[in-house]
Amino acid sequence: MEPIKFDGVNVVFGAEQPEYKPLPAERVGKPQTGQINTCWALSPDELKRVQETGVIFVSLLTFGQPLQPVLVSVDKPDVYDPNEPQTQE
Repeated sequence: MEPIKFDGVNVVFGAEQPEYKPLPAERVGKPQTGQINTCWALSPDELKRVQETGVIFVSLLTFGQPLQPVLVSVDKPDVYDPNEPQTQE
């Protein structure tokens, strides 16, 4: 998978860090929420694997800190507002 640019990108993480791939992202919502959206493109082989298995693994580095909420989606997420009730679909 490769991170890709998408409509709304307004920041690139790691752009000046050669040890990392640049990560185009969209910073949205209220600063205290800290919502960051990214978009990833699957290679043909990865797409085939997902079609065969129906699964995607997500690995996060916490550096010993508490795990933060994560949303994996096929659609661009809405801006999260912690003051609005969340509904389960």
